[in-house]
Amino acid sequence: MKFKSWLVRSLSGIVYVGIIVGCIFWGNIPFSIMASLFGILAVIEFEKICEGITESTLPTLFLDAAGIVFLSFAWLLYPLLGWIVVFLFRMILQLYVRNDRPIRSLAVSLMTQIYIGVPMATMTSLGYFVGLHLVLAIFLMIWINDTGAFVVGSLLGKHRLFERVSPKKSWEGFFGGLGFNLLAGWLFAIGGGFFWDIKWNVITWLIFATVITLFSTWGDLVESLMKRSLNIKDSGSLIPGHGGILDRIDSLLLVMPATFIFVVIVELLIR
Repeated sequence: MKFKSWLVRSLSGIVYVGIIVGCIFWGNIPFSIMASLFGILAVIEFEKICEGITESTLPTLFLDAAGIVFLSFAWLLYPLLGWIVVFLFRMILQLYVRNDRPIRSLAVSLMTQIYIGVPMATMTSLGYFVGLHLVLAIFLMIWINDTGAFVVGSLLGKHRLFERVSPKKSWEGFFGGLGFNLLAGWLFAIGGGFFWDIKWNVITWLIFATVITLFSTWGDLVESLMKRSLNIKDSGSLIPGHGGILDRIDSLLLVMPATFIFVVIVELLIR
């Protein structure tokens, strides 16, 4: 039974990674379509666990999903006008939707745009303005951090990192993920300059790796906090062996905005 669960988890993970890597190499439009699909699925999960989805909430869900699509194509600039229109109509729509908790409903909608939409916008914008090779490096570092944290945490984990929110995470696992990512950053700096086409020195790559480790960990903890407050284990069951899409992209929801700021600062300093 354990082997079957491991096999299902591994296969679904391979498919998930394959979709992301394939869309990155395909180009900005396919990658933005993927981001919008991931974002729509995440919005559905988020609103389902926060409020529940009923016939009366479908119009608001549709507008919230539309906002995510516009933000996923923010690098084209004009879709931002569409997002503003969605924002206005979402506020107005609340007047005509029968809801005993209108403020909560609006808060959930705004949360989807900030928590899910902004990361999608920064991710696809990085891909367009800097290059999808950088987005690939970010994804690789998120996965490397997860692998390092899991391996070291499983073998040596004793001291709890944030027991109130995530009892299984340990400081040993955190530093294991950081160590793996620092090694990856060093390798990217000395051997991957041609592939990544990013003119950063070793120190910049190491800081970049540290930023990803920090915000990847915080992203995981933020989602754990939300799930614990809602008394649920997973955000959904879309991905066999992994839970919902939010369970898979929780790290990047904080990593992408943070790395966007980092890259802007670095590029300004370089120029």
